[in-house]
Amino acid sequence: MDQIKKSFREFAAVFSEFISNEQNFRNIESALVLMVKSLKEGGKIISFGNGGSMSDAMHFAEELTGRYRQNRPPVPALAISDPTHLTCTANDFGFDAVFSRFIEAHGKKGDVAFAISTSGNAGNVLAACKIAKQKGLRIVALTGNTGGKLAGMADVGILVPHIGYSDRIQEIHIIIIHVLVQMIEKELFPDLDH
Repeated sequence: MDQIKKSFREFAAVFSEFISNEQNFRNIESALVLMVKSLKEGGKIISFGNGGSMSDAMHFAEELTGRYRQNRPPVPALAISDPTHLTCTANDFGFDAVFSRFIEAHGKKGDVAFAISTSGNAGNVLAACKIAKQKGLRIVALTGNTGGKLAGMADVGILVPHIGYSDRIQEIHIIIIHVLVQMIEKELFPDLDH
């Protein structure tokens, strides 16, 4: 029982620290502005990450292409998660190329690359952001710890400043993702009941 309570208290402490910093809300709002601008101008959002962050990237995209809280037209978003692409690219070019090759093939100027990495130092995420910058995509980074190298590459960075296991960071990430989706819906479809 004590360990169960400890886990919830750790989450509460990380969450409390995150929401006590007003800059975090400004960063979320800045990310929202970039994403909505891209979508209104005919762009799309490409999300990506490793492990649990890939699951978060997929969750973000499916909430937009499917539905979140309301029935509405689909929103153009996709996660780099096709196992045939990932394994083919990893086999032929190495694991660091699995996201960058996809961005090179499908990304276009005006799109948003939504890079998720709890450390901010995943080699394949950094490689994808490098290609995204070259192609004129805007980069929103969702990170943890100190933000790593990814923080310096992003147009907008949202950082969960937790030094420790990534699960506490990912728990805050999913709340941020849900807020972004909810607000994208609200901005693109203001007539819906939010």
